[in-house]
Amino acid sequence: MSATAQGEAAVRALYAQRGLGGRLAPGSRPVVVVVDLINGFTDPDCPPGSDLDAVVAANRTLLDAARAAGTPVVFTTIAFAADGIEGAVWLRKMPAMKVLLEGTPWVKVDARLGRTENEPVVVKRAASAFANTGLTTLLATLGADSVIITGATTSGCVRATAVDACAAGYPAFVVADCVGDRAAGPHEASLFDIDAKYGDVIGLKEALGLLPDASDATPAPPIGDVAP
Repeated sequence: MSATAQGEAAVRALYAQRGLGGRLAPGSRPVVVVVDLINGFTDPDCPPGSDLDAVVAANRTLLDAARAAGTPVVFTTIAFAADGIEGAVWLRKMPAMKVLLEGTPWVKVDARLGRTENEPVVVKRAASAFANTGLTTLLATLGADSVIITGATTSGCVRATAVDACAAGYPAFVVADCVGDRAAGPHEASLFDIDAKYGDVIGLKEALGLLPDASDATPAPPIGDVAP
């Protein structure tokens, strides 16, 4: 075992001893929330983007299974107005995201994910998918009792969404294979922190097991895009 792995194991043991890192009970009506897998994040040529090809492929596997099982899928995007007023502080921290303007190709959901017209897109201008959006109401409308979170970036919008899902009373399951970041360090540290405090970090196989049996599937109701 490497020194890094030994260190992580020691921290996990300490956390468990102190009562951190409990496990959550899966719900029977999950909703998959795909955070910001938009062209501006999945195209390395875009300033805030990086190579997320493997993450996109893993998401497509999960999403196709969710669709077959009748599990609702919700996407999010970051799309700033031209005036840049809402989200101005965030843009000062991350000026690379100034290209993510309403109506541009960068804010569109990556086509490789196969989004359907029944799958709404929540528009946000903050890290969390819950911040000043209609996501909480949308989840209630869909009858959600838990959320399966995927997307990018792990250390930013994914982590913020998991924290706020916990605050909103939704057990959150973050799929490690289906989230990505610009660098390995923030990615791994954020998965560790989420798993210790806010949600369960699981693999793709386990995530597929959280989906209802396809034989009991009913189509998700059509819901339009959700503006900020």
